[in-house]
Amino acid sequence: MAPVLRYVLVAVLSAAVALAASHFARGLMPARHGSELHQLMHDRLDLTAEQQAKIDQLETDFSNTRMALDAQLRESNMALARAIEAEQKIGPKVSAAVDASHMAMGDLQKATLAHVFAMRSVLTPSQQAVFDREIARALTSPNNT
Repeated sequence: MAPVLRYVLVAVLSAAVALAASHFARGLMPARHGSELHQLMHDRLDLTAEQQAKIDQLETDFSNTRMALDAQLRESNMALARAIEAEQKIGPKVSAAVDASHMAMGDLQKATLAHVFAMRSVLTPSQQAVFDREIARALTSPNNT
């Protein structure tokens, strides 16, 4: 494979992986109004006022975390682009930048899952059963691949 084609392929694949991770996190993140999980939490689970207040706080806290992690992911992708431009091959800078990008994606995914589990802990067992089914559906949906 030609060197130019190789680094273009790395850049395209890295961008695709970043988009997929972001899509995954957005699909689970209930703080985004309009998401199915947000609607589930607020419209279909008959939350008590106390549960609603706790979940509202969790959503506010996660929104701040999410913004910071999104910024970290954008920065890691910019660093990857700079490394590709500098090395024009899969060298040590590109490899390190790919690893940093993967770490940022993983941090976002882990934070999203921690948020999902925190919300789940506020629910009653019967609400958790509905919640768990919706999480499983969201993760296996063809729209989330």
